[in-house]
Amino acid sequence: MKKQSMLACLLAVGTAACAQKAATPLKRSAATSYAETITPAKLKKHLFIVAGDEMEGRETGKAGQYKAAKYIIEQFKAAGLQPGAGNGEWEQPFTLLQDTLNQSSIQAGGKTFTFGQEYYGSVKELTNQQLGATPAFFAGFGVVNDAMDPYKGAGSSEKIVVIADTEGKGTPLTDRLRTAANHGAVAVFVVSERANLGGRGGSRMRRTGLYWPMMKNMEYIPNSYFVSPEVASAIFGKQWPELLAAAKAGNTTPATGQVSALAFSKGTEEIKSSNVLGILPGTDLKDEYVFLTAHYDHIGVIDGKIHNGADDDGSGTVAIIAMADAFMKAKKAGKGPRRTVVFMTVSGEEKGLLGSQYYTDHPIYPLAQTVTDLNIDMIGRIDDEHRQDTNYVYIIGDDKLSSDLRPISEAANAHTGLKLDYKYNDPNDPNRFYYRSDHYMFAQHKIPIIFYFNGVHEDYHRAGDKPEKIHYNLLAKRAKLVFYTAWEVANRQDRLKVDRNEK
Repeated sequence: MKKQSMLACLLAVGTAACAQKAATPLKRSAATSYAETITPAKLKKHLFIVAGDEMEGRETGKAGQYKAAKYIIEQFKAAGLQPGAGNGEWEQPFTLLQDTLNQSSIQAGGKTFTFGQEYYGSVKELTNQQLGATPAFFAGFGVVNDAMDPYKGAGSSEKIVVIADTEGKGTPLTDRLRTAANHGAVAVFVVSERANLGGRGGSRMRRTGLYWPMMKNMEYIPNSYFVSPEVASAIFGKQWPELLAAAKAGNTTPATGQVSALAFSKGTEEIKSSNVLGILPGTDLKDEYVFLTAHYDHIGVIDGKIHNGADDDGSGTVAIIAMADAFMKAKKAGKGPRRTVVFMTVSGEEKGLLGSQYYTDHPIYPLAQTVTDLNIDMIGRIDDEHRQDTNYVYIIGDDKLSSDLRPISEAANAHTGLKLDYKYNDPNDPNRFYYRSDHYMFAQHKIPIIFYFNGVHEDYHRAGDKPEKIHYNLLAKRAKLVFYTAWEVANRQDRLKVDRNEK
């Protein structure tokens, strides 16, 4: 507490509660001696490795992520945990896919159009395609109903169907693509003013994010490309406004033309990744599981700069390592937890919570027997709102599924004395942080959670998120709060009630 606050308490005759609060020492418990092994020095040592340049930003599926996984496993082994991924393994592997555009072009009317310039498409959804000279047919808005049929006279031969993307009359584009396929479309060009990118279609448009392998849809849906009006004019030899006006007027006289050549080629790469799990088996309640989680991936190297991700989420990763060591010290002293504690660091969080999604889709331990997930994602820095009072942590989700968890969390905080800030627990929080980290994959299965967070700062997802900027004393205090909470949940007689369903 600041000197000014203490002085105000002492001078205010009627503020006995304030004076009492100032004089109350932090409580000790059976967990205290083990919590005190979670030290700033230990966390700093780990974090300068986990968030060091040699980890290359720990991007999912890259060499740095594999190095980080190896280091975490070494620390779990050193602490004395057992492999937690089944069959004596530390890692739960999973495979992701990523598509990259190799080459694509459209030739029509003596012109060549380039992907990302005058047209684009979904690299993930498009399939490899190579067409020579192919007839083209303008089908207006591509909608067939009792009042109109823009495909009259189109015939059944293979063709490229061109449609306007506006005025679909409420008909989804996928339905219009199906209609085009039924009329012989080998590709569909959707004409849009927004398709003229003028070179603004950068590398993100040419490469997909990581995604799960899925069964192929056996229904034939033709490749669809969003093309600029200039492309349509080259195909039909008419200005686009003229073609669009005819479509709006319901003119059923078809416009025909030709595409001289169409090429689309991509490559698909398999990306290997994994979650790292270590377990500390419980005693009489060993078939119930307490999860402590953090994501160990980050965003890698961007524009030649290593994004170390010291706070996001190196801070959570090293907290998990330190808590594993603390719990194991208690175990060796004969004070092991009643419930099994699972220490899990996941990858793929920055790509869309992929690692935690994979775990909850393919659980190693029954979700029905999983008591809670205490998830840490950024606990080493200070946000702008707390520059004057840095002794805080944001608590998110603690009351959304169980009425037991907040009282336990607040009782645990008697050992650490942090300000528990519930700002982002508001269901109307525009940032929607509750939905943005790995705990949410557990929450979807009605498993009570807490998300520990320090808020966004100036180095969030930037190259400046380095280990030398971490507040290690504060990181240790926040990690101890998680440890005390986990200790209570793992050792209490009653399992947490699941009696709430809040947003």
